[in-house]
Amino acid sequence: MSPLSPSVDTTIARTYGIDSLEQKVQNKTALQQELGWAEEPKRPMICLPAGMSEKLGGNLLKELLPGLMELPVEILILGKGSSSFGTYLTDIAREHNHRLAIIPNDDKAIGKMYAASDIALFLSNPDDTAELKNVLRYGVIPVAPSAAKILQTYNPNQESGNAFLFEKETVWLAFAAVVRSLETYRFPFDWRTIQKHAMESVK
Repeated sequence: MSPLSPSVDTTIARTYGIDSLEQKVQNKTALQQELGWAEEPKRPMICLPAGMSEKLGGNLLKELLPGLMELPVEILILGKGSSSFGTYLTDIAREHNHRLAIIPNDDKAIGKMYAASDIALFLSNPDDTAELKNVLRYGVIPVAPSAAKILQTYNPNQESGNAFLFEKETVWLAFAAVVRSLETYRFPFDWRTIQKHAMESVK
């Protein structure tokens, strides 16, 4: 996907920018409606924007997914990666079709995913992926391994950072980082601050 800005992306339901982040949520409810889900603007939406394969942390995802499904979240997974994980995730999406969806690997659907999502989950170092800068540009907050060079973990005391990082690629540390992000998401002012940091980091 070529780099876009959510302020000029005509494929999404509502354009927005760093000074109009309150309008981003309209893209979430639009996608929820499109997927046949209940319109729940306050429910956190997590995306896996790079798809999934063994190299991208697929085995870690298998360990992590049961815990994620116990959380009050919705999950979007880009439909690209290895065929074995494609089959696995399609089966999971069928079982949980009210809150987990596979997103088609085309620019329009990807833009909608970015615009709708609150959190982007990376289970391997995302530095070499185009998806990392794209999610930051759309104000989607990464949860990722700490090896990522352009990410800084959120510090609530200093109100700094653009991500929630975990030191080692283990299920417990990854899950804890997701939980930290969800706890912060409950506070709109803090979350908006992190979104602004994210968007500013790729200007």
